[in-house]
Amino acid sequence: MKIKEVTIRHLKMKLKNPFSTSFGTFVNKEFLLLEVTDEQGTIGFGESVAFDTPWYTEETLKTNWHMLEDFLIPMILNKEIQHPDEILELFKGIRKNNMAKSAIEGAFWDIFTQQTNQSLAHALGGKKEKIEVGISLGIQGSIEKQIDVVDKAIKSGYKRIKLKIKPGWDIELMRVLREHFPDTPMMADANSAYTLEDIDIFKQLDEFNLMMIEQPLASDDIIDHAVLQKQIKTPICLDESIQSLEDVRKAIELGSCGVINIKIGRVGGISEAKRIHDYCEEKGIPVWCGGMLESGIGRAHNIALTSLSNFVMPGDTAGSSHYWEQDIIKPEVIVEDGYILVPQEIGIGFKPNLEAIEKYTVTSKTYK
Repeated sequence: MKIKEVTIRHLKMKLKNPFSTSFGTFVNKEFLLLEVTDEQGTIGFGESVAFDTPWYTEETLKTNWHMLEDFLIPMILNKEIQHPDEILELFKGIRKNNMAKSAIEGAFWDIFTQQTNQSLAHALGGKKEKIEVGISLGIQGSIEKQIDVVDKAIKSGYKRIKLKIKPGWDIELMRVLREHFPDTPMMADANSAYTLEDIDIFKQLDEFNLMMIEQPLASDDIIDHAVLQKQIKTPICLDESIQSLEDVRKAIELGSCGVINIKIGRVGGISEAKRIHDYCEEKGIPVWCGGMLESGIGRAHNIALTSLSNFVMPGDTAGSSHYWEQDIIKPEVIVEDGYILVPQEIGIGFKPNLEAIEKYTVTSKTYK
C-alpha cells in the first residue's frame, strides 16, 4: 500500500437522547472521520473517537486534527506499507495521541482487507459468526426514569446492562434496580469518580451481584485499583487506565483487575487491541469491547474485533438506531435478540453512506 491522499472530515451528529456520565452530558457527538486513498484508488475509512472536550482522556477533536495534519499524515503519505501492523511501529516515536493514531490505522485495515479480499474479522482471526451485545445507559434524571430505560433495554434483548454511577448516584440506584431486575446481568461504570476513601461504597456494591465495576478510581491508576480489588468481591474492570499492552501486563501482575475493557481508539489501534486480547487470553483475563459513541465506521471495527475468542462478555456495541436517526453506513448496524451478525463481506462489512457523511460534515481538508 502506498497512500496518495488523506481527507480529514469534522462531523457533528446529534444523539437521539442526551448521554450523561460522571464527567458530563453529550447532546451531539463531534468527531473526525478519515478517508484514505492508496495509489490504486482503494479507499479506506477510519474514525477518531476523541471527544470535543478532554473529559475522557487528554485527547480532543482539535488536538487529533493537529497531530494528524502536522505529524501522522506526513509520516504515511507516499510511504510503502505492506501490512497495517507496521503502523504501530511507524508511529512509535510519537508519544500517546492514541486516538489520532487509531484513526489512520483503522483506514489502513479497511484498505488492506479490500485488497486481500477478506473481511476485517477474518483478517484478525475472528471465528464468531455473531456477537453478544450489551448496552451502556447514561445517568437519567431520576431512578424511576432509570428503571424505565433499563426495562426497555432488557425487552430489546440486550445481554448486559451497564449503568453509569457517581457519588450520590450508586448504592440506592443499584439496590432499586436489583429489586426490579434480580437476574439481569448488570455492571456499574464509575469513569474514575471515586477514591480509596470510598471503599465502603464498593463493599456495599458487592451485595448486588454485579458482573464488574468499571474504572472506579483515577484514570491513570493501577496501584490503588489493586488495593481496592483485594478488599471487594466484585471484579474491577479497567478502562481508562489501559492504553497499551504494557499497561495490561503491569495491571495483571499487580492484581489491579479481573476484567479489561478494550477500546480500539484508547489503545492506539486494532493491532494493539489484538495484542492485548491475545495476552489477556493467555493470562486468563476476560475482555470485552467498550464503546465511545462511535458512528457506524468505528462501530464496524468494534464488531470485527469482538469476533475474537476472548471477547467473552457482551460489549457496548449497540445498534445504530439506538444512537442516531441516520448513521453514516449502509446497511446500518442492527441488533436482533441481543446479537449482531459479524459481516463476512470484504472490508469492514459496511459501505460508507457518502450522502450522510456530507450532510454531517462541518469542515474538511485534503492532504496529498
